[in-house]
Amino acid sequence: LLQSGWHSRLAGLKTLLLNVSRAVTRDVLITFSPTEGPSRLNTTEKGKAGKIHLPREIFRSLSSQTVRVVVTVLNIQQLGMFKEANQTGQVLDNTVVGITVGDSSISGLQEPVQLTFAHGELPQGVAPRCVFWDASKGRAGGWRSSGCATQPGDKGTVCSCDHLTFFTLLLNPALDGSTARALMAVATAGCGVAMAFSIFAVAFCIFLRCRFRLEETIRTNLGLHLNLVGSLLLLNLAFLLNSGLSGRAPPGTCGLLGGLTHYCLLCCFTWTALEGCQLYLLFVKVLGTYIHHYLAKLCLLGWGFPAVVVGVAGALGSYGEYSIQTLDHQAIAHLCWITSKHLLVHYITNCGYFGLIFLFNMAVFGVVTHKSCSLQGTGAVQGHRQPWKVALVAAGLFCLLGATWALAFLTYGISSAAVLYLFTVLNSLQGIFIFIWLVVLYYPKTKESTGSLSYTIRHDKSTTASQ
Repeated sequence: LLQSGWHSRLAGLKTLLLNVSRAVTRDVLITFSPTEGPSRLNTTEKGKAGKIHLPREIFRSLSSQTVRVVVTVLNIQQLGMFKEANQTGQVLDNTVVGITVGDSSISGLQEPVQLTFAHGELPQGVAPRCVFWDASKGRAGGWRSSGCATQPGDKGTVCSCDHLTFFTLLLNPALDGSTARALMAVATAGCGVAMAFSIFAVAFCIFLRCRFRLEETIRTNLGLHLNLVGSLLLLNLAFLLNSGLSGRAPPGTCGLLGGLTHYCLLCCFTWTALEGCQLYLLFVKVLGTYIHHYLAKLCLLGWGFPAVVVGVAGALGSYGEYSIQTLDHQAIAHLCWITSKHLLVHYITNCGYFGLIFLFNMAVFGVVTHKSCSLQGTGAVQGHRQPWKVALVAAGLFCLLGATWALAFLTYGISSAAVLYLFTVLNSLQGIFIFIWLVVLYYPKTKESTGSLSYTIRHDKSTTASQ
């Protein structure tokens, strides 16, 4: 460490070296704490230090007469080590404990190594989880929990692991049982209602396209709305099937159901992006260009691109059973989704993909709102819109562009129960919001209502051309 220029960080590293005979007749007990480091256990000691229990099995399997036991306590905040990308949990006291016995790697123990991490009462909404550092995970390594069992207690958490390496206790955001069950009930009921209104919205769009002679721009807009509502309908249906069949489905069926749910979600995100692109062409790129078979090409992109993504993720074996656990490690729900081993797929295809879409759509929404307010101020659209309709159309656009999905980025943390309820309710009722928005915008005076939009676009084009 000194030769590497790390002498300023040595305060965060404390090590205990013990020479233990192979013919040990009892277990080895060691204490550790973030401030005092590791030491031999004093039976009269009473404090908040953690404890390490090394079973006799470890030493009996070694061939040498004397082995060296190295216990290292690291303060990762001072050392700047063990940083995992996209880590959601917090390391308890920024403390990592490393254990090595001899020069060989030890794993597959019948009697596990026990580490007791001492702590006081944990905050509400936090679940402790015993993990170890896996250098082969991702590019720079990451935390894993396989081979380790977690036994939470009031004054400490016991980690029982079948191997030796670097261990810590992660404090992950979690739900209590009553909140999780309430959220599942709200989501199930909301999806059922949203499915009904999505069917109404699909029928309404088909009725308008078949009943009235509309301009090409309005027909394209209705086609986009029809596909977006159709993707929402399929997503709600997939979620209901998932929550009803996932607990009893065999692994192969569960994988297919997880891929179907992921496909429907990506379709919703993609059609939301295409809605934003259409608004950009209408209000920003006002002179526009004619695109042959425009709606057919949008359909190929909106339904085809998610299929490619899901196909690649399925080839990697990303889909299977996913459990939602409560604070006391009780599985409140089993879903067919992206498994815990492939969370990187979730972060890239869901979080990252939607994040880019959301930023683009909010920029388009800001430009459209600014242009609409400018036209209202010049009197260009007076008489075509009442104030409450303008506000409702703006709220509908906000929902249509997927702003309600952005609440998912605020659901991480120990005080996110209210945000979880808001996210669940708004997204479950998204089909209702879009249906009301379509009715107000296009019916009953279809020519007048849709004409106001086309009038605004035409006026904007003529104004820009004259300028």
